[in-house]
Amino acid sequence: MKTIKILLSFALTATLFTSCYTEVAVNDFDEPSISLNQLLNDYELWYIDINTTQGFGETPFLQKAFTISFINGVVYANNNIAGLGANGNGFGIDVGEYDAYDMILDVRHDIDGFETFDVFQVDSNTIELYNPNNDTSYFLDGYQRRNFDYDFVFYDNIHYFLQEYEAWEKTYTSDFGALNEFDNENYLQFLAGGNDSTFRSSQDVNGTNINNLIWHYTGIYGIGDVNGNTHLKTLTLDYDLLGNEYFELSVINDSKIELFHPASETVYEFEGIGYIQYLKTGDTKGKAKVLKDKKRKFRKDKVANPRENMRV
Repeated sequence: MKTIKILLSFALTATLFTSCYTEVAVNDFDEPSISLNQLLNDYELWYIDINTTQGFGETPFLQKAFTISFINGVVYANNNIAGLGANGNGFGIDVGEYDAYDMILDVRHDIDGFETFDVFQVDSNTIELYNPNNDTSYFLDGYQRRNFDYDFVFYDNIHYFLQEYEAWEKTYTSDFGALNEFDNENYLQFLAGGNDSTFRSSQDVNGTNINNLIWHYTGIYGIGDVNGNTHLKTLTLDYDLLGNEYFELSVINDSKIELFHPASETVYEFEGIGYIQYLKTGDTKGKAKVLKDKKRKFRKDKVANPRENMRV
């Protein structure tokens, strides 16, 4: 009889422990979780931090965009620096459609086609989009339009801004300043693709059709920062045996720049002609070109993500 009681006691204890374990496990899995659609809509803009990309593949529409947004099944992207913060009320342009289910994001891009991603929430405002087809992850930081620093993104990517016009035509030369060789240059062009550092210059007369321009020189250019002034950049044009031409670069508006030439103290203004809208749909106005080779690249001088002020 004593043996039977011991066995019954052991069985009862085991049952209690099993019940407790089962109850805890059920409670753990019953906790409500946020849906992928809710997660994507928590933020109006997702900034693509290109420097944190992991993997050796590329997803074209993510590679060319600065921000993407997911609104009611439509994907919007800011692919251009010119007009950043103004295009599409800050969202950019419609580039495709999406479906979000479980933690899977399917995107049907208007040009680049279908892509699927596994989505992981890294922290409160960061998500990872993992593309299993190319084994590459992109990391996106979420912002609301009111606290996204369009200004920061604009000036941090000024080299892309220069590439968004087929050419830059000289429209002004100051009366002051010493005569110099650059006075003869009337057109500049900054080429996309490759190493993003090739420029061309032309001495053709003002008013020449873009398609008829003769590019007299091809060289390398570089963009630099100015300490204490985020809105002022340096531009160096390498003319090889003729030496470098060094300028302070200021942006007047989304289609006009000012170049100050310290060596001669001359001020030039160049206006962009032949605006290149990346992935512009057929029902929008203005000239449109789709350049698939335009893409953002890793930068050695990685900077912090944009916050605070909007560019106006």
